[in-house]
Amino acid sequence: MSHKQARQNALQQWVSEVLQCPITLTRCAGDAGFRCYYAMSAAPTLLAVDAPPATENTAQFVAVAKLLRNAGVVVPDIHAADAQQGFMLVQNLGQQEFGGALNSDNALTLYGEALFTLLAIAQAPADTASLPLFDQAFMARELALFNDWFVGPLLGLTLSATEQTMLEATFEQLIARALQQPQVVMHRDYHSRNLLIKADASLGVIDFQDAVIGPLTYDAVSLLRDCYVRLPAAAVRRWALAYGDMAIDAGIMPAIAAADYLQDFDWMGLQRHIKVLGIFARLHLRDGKSSYLKDLPRVMAYVQEVAACYPGLQEFAAWFAARITPACKTQPWYQPQAAYDITVRGLT
Repeated sequence: MSHKQARQNALQQWVSEVLQCPITLTRCAGDAGFRCYYAMSAAPTLLAVDAPPATENTAQFVAVAKLLRNAGVVVPDIHAADAQQGFMLVQNLGQQEFGGALNSDNALTLYGEALFTLLAIAQAPADTASLPLFDQAFMARELALFNDWFVGPLLGLTLSATEQTMLEATFEQLIARALQQPQVVMHRDYHSRNLLIKADASLGVIDFQDAVIGPLTYDAVSLLRDCYVRLPAAAVRRWALAYGDMAIDAGIMPAIAAADYLQDFDWMGLQRHIKVLGIFARLHLRDGKSSYLKDLPRVMAYVQEVAACYPGLQEFAAWFAARITPACKTQPWYQPQAAYDITVRGLT
């Protein structure tokens, strides 16, 4: 019997004991992590979760769920949890992903709801005693994934000492800018696949267990420059500025010039997207999850477009265009990107 099958059998026995009835598990669609979700016909309002203790922190999942629920965010209720085994029974919020529900007619409404929910997350009371700090070392580890998995193993490129120095200087700029922002509760993966539209049309939030204390704009740029859905540039700018105004009104960000705020937003997104190139490459090469390769060109486009807009990033932008883009164009997963994936009616 495989380890995976043994885990599933143990989970099924645990759930049967908790619910005091025999159940059969049906595997749900997976995500980028190591958690496995299972539906049960005997308890359709619940999901069984296998979160292997070697890679997943069940106690932190439960703690963050409580933190966000107390802040008014719709997250799954925890029916039962065994942190030692890594098993949970959680509320089933449904299968309607935000991205799957999006169309040109409802985009204004859905993104408005997502930004109000995000503001509630940012206002949640927490500190480094309960959540890790998204600090200089944390961001540096994330950015290192770009070379460790994307540039080297996926593209087959070896960087010179000069190129390494340039990359390190670029990363230092991005990190310094991020650390100057207001630090708030940060979901760290707030995008269209981690938001669910419930049957009552309310917005549910999942995959929040990696929450940290970090820069205000991180989650906003994760949503508005989503790795899976590309919005028109005018919509991104409008909603980014709207979220900044909301944060000022809520007292979690001081008044700031629009240009400075947009640079914070852009540079934070650049940090995230450089990291994501490494993560998607790792998911393919290490974990056998190759479906993320098709999203790499979209993420690359974000990197290229933002870097090209700022004088301080011109050396990186030129290097990316000269070294990275040509290597990507030889890859079977590369496809040119359209300006956006979805139109937004009512946007002026």
